[in-house]
Amino acid sequence: MKIILASASPRRKELLGLIVPEFDIIESKSDELLNNNLSPEEQASYLASIKAKEVFSRTQGDRIVIGADTIVAKNRKIYGKPKNKEHAKQMLKELTEDDGIHSVITGLCVIVEKDENYEEYNTYDEVKVFLKNITDEEIEKWIATGKAIDKAGAYGIQNEFGVFVDKIEGNYTTVVGLPIHKVYEIIKNYI
Repeated sequence: MKIILASASPRRKELLGLIVPEFDIIESKSDELLNNNLSPEEQASYLASIKAKEVFSRTQGDRIVIGADTIVAKNRKIYGKPKNKEHAKQMLKELTEDDGIHSVITGLCVIVEKDENYEEYNTYDEVKVFLKNITDEEIEKWIATGKAIDKAGAYGIQNEFGVFVDKIEGNYTTVVGLPIHKVYEIIKNYI
C-alpha cells in the first residue's frame, strides 16, 4: 500500500522513516490560516486534517495519507511560525516568562483508502515543555542561526535550542512534529 506524507518538513520525513522504509512526499497546498474560534488542540487537528484531505484529493488508489501540524500554546495563546526575527524574539520571551512551561501540540490526520473503503483518523498529541531561563543575548544568538523562523514557537527542540529545554512531559517526536507512536498505532494493520 502506498504511504504518502502530506508535508515537505525534513523533520517529519525523518520521523516517518523510523516506522516505514518507503513513502512518497506530496506537500499540501492548503491554506494554514488559524481559526480563532478553535482551541489549540482543535486548531492543530484541523490544520492536520486540511493538509491530509488536500493531498488525498490529488491522489488515487489504495493509500495512506498522513497530515500533521504542530503548534505551540501557552495560557491558551497559540504561537505559530514567527513572521520575522522581532516576532520570534517576542515569542521566545513570552514562552520563557513566568515558569517557562508551555504546550506543544501536534495534530494528526491519517486517511486510508483500501479496496475502496475509506477510513479517517483525527487526533492530536500534547507535550508539556519546560524551558530554562534564557537571556536576551542567548535569544539573539539563537535567532541569528536562522532556524527560528520556520518553526512553531520560534524554536526546535532537535537542534541547538535543545540546551534551553529543562525537560518535557510526553513524547519527544510530538515536539519535533510527528507523533510516531500514534501514527504507528493507526497504520500498523495496513503495513
